[in-house]
Amino acid sequence: MLSPQLHHDLSLEAIEVEGIETELLVKNYLLLTHIEEEIVAVTSEEYLVEASNFYSKLDEQYPFVILDEESFERLFNRFLELRTDRQIETMQEKGEKAEEEDEELSLTEFLRTSSDILTSEESAPIIKFVNALFYQAVKRKASDIHIEVHEKRGEVRFRIDGVLTKNADLEKKVIALIISRIKVISNLDISENRIPQDGRTQIKIAGETLDIRVSILPTFYGERVVMRLLMQSGSVPHIHELGFSDETIHDIKNLLRNSHGIILVTGPTGSGKTTSLHAFLQEVESPELNLITVEDPVEYKSETISQIQVNEKVGLTFASALRSILRQDPDIIMIGEIRDEETAHIAVRAALTGHLVFSTLHTNSAAATISRLADMGIEPFLISSSVLGIMAQRLVRRLCDACKVEDTIAEDFATEYNLAPDAKIYKPVGCKACNYSGFSGRQSIGELLVMDDMIKDLLKETTDEHTISKALEAEHLVTISMQLRKMLLRGETSLDEAIRIGLSHA
Repeated sequence: MLSPQLHHDLSLEAIEVEGIETELLVKNYLLLTHIEEEIVAVTSEEYLVEASNFYSKLDEQYPFVILDEESFERLFNRFLELRTDRQIETMQEKGEKAEEEDEELSLTEFLRTSSDILTSEESAPIIKFVNALFYQAVKRKASDIHIEVHEKRGEVRFRIDGVLTKNADLEKKVIALIISRIKVISNLDISENRIPQDGRTQIKIAGETLDIRVSILPTFYGERVVMRLLMQSGSVPHIHELGFSDETIHDIKNLLRNSHGIILVTGPTGSGKTTSLHAFLQEVESPELNLITVEDPVEYKSETISQIQVNEKVGLTFASALRSILRQDPDIIMIGEIRDEETAHIAVRAALTGHLVFSTLHTNSAAATISRLADMGIEPFLISSSVLGIMAQRLVRRLCDACKVEDTIAEDFATEYNLAPDAKIYKPVGCKACNYSGFSGRQSIGELLVMDDMIKDLLKETTDEHTISKALEAEHLVTISMQLRKMLLRGETSLDEAIRIGLSHA
């Protein structure tokens, strides 16, 4: 017999006993588990009164043990998972069979080939379902998983190649259970559903560890979850694999040979800026150099680079991290994003004092980046002496070669976008090869502004975006719009996609 003394064990497992409902155990804070191969009833000092009252009503008198708060909380969470599993089992029995039979929505199908993300204890339906979501997202190369709830139903959507696609419709009750499971694995408060919560979790798929950033937001009809799948450094493409033209890559490599200055990558959210920066870091990486990054969040984990994650709650901002980095004798600094004037000024100072700095800005073109830096209070002479080059980039979805069909250009579109009315262009259809999206993968395109004497002279007179843009076009800068037009006429992308990305008017 075990005496009711304080017991500490974080590895206790939830067990079910015939004749006692799991729901009642959870409700009364009296849990059943194995300690030294014996079934015992446990609680914590906080819930001693409720648990004792329920314990006295049990037919079988199990040994009674008091756990410390941390052990009890871990076990209690396992019981909550167990209860959730039972609830989803009941729902599935009532008829989720139609969805299971549908090949596209079948999550059990994916599980048959994904045994490495399931462990022996993780075999209950809700856990299987969440693991299957991750597995399916990785298999379909999704960057984000969205779980949304509406008035009567909920849905799961994946962001694939920058566009959200519906994955499954779910009962509202099931969505709540899935969100509870996600909170448990992300170490979030499962009882809190009134305020936003952010967390992280890790899963292992195909022998690789995948970091997942979790964001939970309360909406009018319930909580919605967005999970960002963060890649490992092994998945960073080589600079030649980014998709840029040979000429652009040659110019980038020349810029990377500099020992000091700023190289900026710009573009909207989801245009591949971070991937390009990490590809640049890989290119310059060497045992003789000290590379440090400040990111929010750290998206690609590297074995050879010191990476700092911004944490504004404790005052670790881009600016404060940068100031500390400069005392760490760095050769190359990567700043995830220049968000404010202070960060911009420190970055310029670092570039002028002998450091090579990589960073990103949210601007739409190379010319707009110069204007933005001037707006941030950087003097034009400092811009011309610190900035080496600016790459404005986009990610364009490529048409699936297996199913694309010829398209016709509407007369008003031909006039508006300066296209020949009889030009041969293609549109997406969708087939099994491209998962019925009509597109297969994405390609980077970018306009590269190299800070040459012409730009430096121009900056003495103006930082106006339009003036700089016209001067660059006169100097034959191959703009994003020109590259989109070429891709369209080569049949590599569709007119709708080219317009969405930034095909400019004639």
